[in-house]
Amino acid sequence: MRPLIAVVDDDESVRESLPDLLNELGYDVRAFASGEDFLASPDIGATDCVIVDIAMPGMTGPELQAELARVQRSIPLVFITAQIDEAVRRGVLHRGAVACLYKPFTESALIGALDQALGKPPSP
Repeated sequence: MRPLIAVVDDDESVRESLPDLLNELGYDVRAFASGEDFLASPDIGATDCVIVDIAMPGMTGPELQAELARVQRSIPLVFITAQIDEAVRRGVLHRGAVACLYKPFTESALIGALDQALGKPPSP
């Protein structure tokens, strides 16, 4: 059974390209344009990891993180962002995020974050 990864990003190009890469890496993927869409999804209970943008209109990535904690959904989160803000990065990591990757990130950085999120030994 392939792990299910949710990609939550308001950028359509990310929602199209990142799932293609993740599929090639052996994951099942569902893409969502917003945190609200992800929370309303029937896939939420089967999701093994969420890759989420920090800055989105409506519910931000950190707000999604807070909502998942509030409803006691323990899903590993990997944040991605184009905005370098160390305070926000430290905050999401302090609240339990696995990683915070700055766009553009490398495939190896993404694989490392997913391995950590899914409890796999690090890839060589």
